[in-house]
Amino acid sequence: MSEPSHEQIVSELRDKPPIALAPGPRLDAQRPASLPLPTSEEWDLPGGTAWVYYGEGNSGLVRPVIFADGFNTGPSELEFSWEIMEFGDYALISELRRRGRDVILLGFHERSASILDNSRTAQAAITRAVAERQGNAPLAVGGFSMGGLVTRHALARMEHESIDHQTALYFSYDSPHRGASIPIALQAFAHYIKDLDSRFSDQINSPAARQLLWRHIEKWDSAPDQSDERAAFLAEMAAVGEWPRRPRLIGVANGVADGTGTDVRAGELALEGKGLSVVGTKLYTQASGPDELVAKLRVVTLKTNEVRTNGLPSIDGAPGGSLEGFGILADAFNALNPFLGFKTDVRIRSHCFVPAVSAVDIRDLDTDEELYTDISSLPAEDSGLDEFKLASRNEAHTLVTEELCTWLLDRLP
Repeated sequence: MSEPSHEQIVSELRDKPPIALAPGPRLDAQRPASLPLPTSEEWDLPGGTAWVYYGEGNSGLVRPVIFADGFNTGPSELEFSWEIMEFGDYALISELRRRGRDVILLGFHERSASILDNSRTAQAAITRAVAERQGNAPLAVGGFSMGGLVTRHALARMEHESIDHQTALYFSYDSPHRGASIPIALQAFAHYIKDLDSRFSDQINSPAARQLLWRHIEKWDSAPDQSDERAAFLAEMAAVGEWPRRPRLIGVANGVADGTGTDVRAGELALEGKGLSVVGTKLYTQASGPDELVAKLRVVTLKTNEVRTNGLPSIDGAPGGSLEGFGILADAFNALNPFLGFKTDVRIRSHCFVPAVSAVDIRDLDTDEELYTDISSLPAEDSGLDEFKLASRNEAHTLVTEELCTWLLDRLP
């Protein structure tokens, strides 16, 4: 059998959905036929859309709760929000509406756009909710993952500009207040295949990814560092006071409090290429120390290149919300025509995406000591949040659970 041509490989890769490192259904997942319900209203906003569902017994907006969407590629999808919030471990939308809460699902035209751009969409949604609300019940405003940062900035910016947002509660759901993490091995691989299909690399280099990621590389052989875009974003947060001051600030994390990491060990082989086009590729979990091998890269060409890091912590097994980054890549390659030679074995599907210390804004991510600290032993005032709740186990990033949601629901104004 002849080998696939460069043109065949490029065509097949680009005909498939993009590889996107973000929470979502697996390729073999089936969407429930019952979602979503018809909206009560739909708002066309600058840079996004809000899907509004009145609470039970309400004929209009009475007690609005705004949930902003998180990071991904492309526009927000109503079906995805329902799948995550209603058809997972806990029916959050139904419970909110049963309690008389009006649910506003805030989506963005481009989820990988700058957080500051999508903040303007959030500000427009808050202004619209205040204008259309019946009565004077205060708003609750927050979001999942990046959505928690978008709304945090939106509220702080409105206060900075003396705009009355009439919000009594801000909440975040596993939001990376001190940064998120994509393994350098995966970032390097995304850039390494850019000539074949640039979309994976484009996501890693998108404005939002650069702002979110604690350490970022622009090219496969770049040195990991804080991006200029993240530095500018942090400066903007400082300029608006870091946090909104009027609402109570709460957050939940999909990681544990006691510092216990996952079963992902540092320096382990996570993914290995087996097909002819990728044999020789090996991606490893991050280990601390100098000159650590994190990737061997070989795609189509004969040459194999190595990627090494210096002084990064063992972040992939840290307590926190996990993402199936290695699994997403392997699933995408194994779904290709076998003739192309991209068969891949994955030994470790998941890695820590939002460390627990980041989700509750209590420690930085620079060292193992910080990442694996016992949060329950720290002074609560070390966090920018007024109150927070951590999960009883390390689980998937933004997993909607009864444990976290009931805690959140009981604190709504």
